[in-house]
Amino acid sequence: MPAPPPCTPPAPHVLRDYALLADGHRGALLGPDGDLVWMCAPRWDSDAVLAALIGGPGWYSVTPTVPHVPSGRYEEGGLIRRSRWTTRRGVVECREALARPGRPDRAVLLRRILAVEGRAELAVSVHLAGGFGTSRTPPPVRDDAGRWSLRTGPLHGLLTGLPDARPGPCGGLHAVLRLPAGAQHDLVLDLGERAPDAPSDPDRAWAATEAAWAADVPGSAAFAGLPGGRDARHAHAVLTGLTGPDGGTVAAATTSLPEQAEQGRNYDYRYVWIRDQAYIGQAFAAAGPHPVLAGSARFVAARLLADGPRLAPAYTVRGEPVPDLRSLELPGYPGGFDVVGNRVRRQFQLDVFGESLLLFAAAAEHGLLDADGRRAAGIAADAIAARHGDPDAGIWEIHPDRWTHSRLTCAAGLRAAAAALHRPDWLPLAERLTARALVDSRHPSGRWQRSPTDPAVDAALLLPALRGAVPADAPPSRATLAAVLSDLADDHFCYRFRHRPGPLADAEGAFLLCGFLVALSLHRQHRLPEAYRWFERNRAACGPAGLYAEEYDVALRQLRGNLPQAFVHAVLLETATRLAEPPDRS
Repeated sequence: MPAPPPCTPPAPHVLRDYALLADGHRGALLGPDGDLVWMCAPRWDSDAVLAALIGGPGWYSVTPTVPHVPSGRYEEGGLIRRSRWTTRRGVVECREALARPGRPDRAVLLRRILAVEGRAELAVSVHLAGGFGTSRTPPPVRDDAGRWSLRTGPLHGLLTGLPDARPGPCGGLHAVLRLPAGAQHDLVLDLGERAPDAPSDPDRAWAATEAAWAADVPGSAAFAGLPGGRDARHAHAVLTGLTGPDGGTVAAATTSLPEQAEQGRNYDYRYVWIRDQAYIGQAFAAAGPHPVLAGSARFVAARLLADGPRLAPAYTVRGEPVPDLRSLELPGYPGGFDVVGNRVRRQFQLDVFGESLLLFAAAAEHGLLDADGRRAAGIAADAIAARHGDPDAGIWEIHPDRWTHSRLTCAAGLRAAAAALHRPDWLPLAERLTARALVDSRHPSGRWQRSPTDPAVDAALLLPALRGAVPADAPPSRATLAAVLSDLADDHFCYRFRHRPGPLADAEGAFLLCGFLVALSLHRQHRLPEAYRWFERNRAACGPAGLYAEEYDVALRQLRGNLPQAFVHAVLLETATRLAEPPDRS
């Protein structure tokens, strides 16, 4: 057995190279060399136990000991990843997953190593570091069966499959695995708030995980008629993995990864945004009834019933307030930060009430809105009536203003809910909101402008026509799309708005959400070849694992922001579904 390796965390990779493992309760980021460098446990918003991604301690690596070329793929219809390394000796794979169905109190990391061609030799290194590395981590202890008991802060771990590992000088466990050609070897890490009574059986855990993904993600035939059907199915799987048992979907699995945006900068996305939840529900509704749509409506309804007109823009997956910002005093991912928490908890965002109504209407149309959802819709409508004149932070979470997008989104929500919930009494307010916007927020050129006092173009103003605040062929809708294409588009990518004169890319990356909104808008206006061109261009802005971030650096062809960004996967899924329909039906 060679000496344990130095206590150096894995080197970072560009964001496009990472893959996601997720079970609904938590997620892990996996690098191309077999390094798990990010996982919070037991929940999405818990402290990280693997924090090497942002410069902290904590990683779990399974890596060939010889030079290798990495690649990998997801098995169809889920988040079971097959890391693959080609060496001069042959080919070795590692099948990786967070076991499903997920448990709130226990994560199970499954890693099955396969010597596909030739002999395989891999270095294994396990460093758990709870509390982003601040928790006490006593030395691991091996029992007579060769199983290792691990402890870090409040978390207990049990590792099987490495009986010959050795504790390292900086903690953790290290081993070298040697497999003959054709052999396989299982590693299982159980991690929870209580010491596991017994280790998870790998064969049973793999079988249950495969069955759970098969049950939750429709087969390939359901996506066969969609443009980009394979990516749409993968987006479905990503959103399923990011969605907790109470219906809330975290915006992303990570915090503090580098963005380029000058305005509306955020840090920690491990929470559930009401707006994003509505986008996710709309995406699933486009294809028909689905449990994720029902769960989205259930989560948002519970928040409205609890908080009423004081609805926050975001919550934890358990419906609790998002914590305030704090620094971790870590180096951060290169170019990024070391911040957890989010300032969004102190913002008022008017549009979330309109988005909630759009979500409830979609759920009702599919028979998935219960009595609580109907009561919550009434609360949202009342909140719009009471607060539509208040300045808000808007979709981009910046300085307060009377944002046109927010008011028109509320009009769209009122219209949709009035029809779906048989509440015609909500229509007059929708009419007043639209009429007022036509008076104070229609630019002299005929398009929508950002607010009564801000005449600029904003890609978010494509949404009112898509959601029914105004017809897609109305003059303001056509003029707004023309202005976005003229002022905010570059090489079939779209930016949110202009921060200042000069090249758009100097201020921020292209926003993939906006690119897909352009595709949807072109489709609604019967410009089908252009719609497909925009869809395909933005669909390509991902890494080998098919994951999307919020921004895309067009010049460097790199992802920017936390990973994976749920609302981008949602709007990709919706766009693929809508493009397969005649424009008048979408």
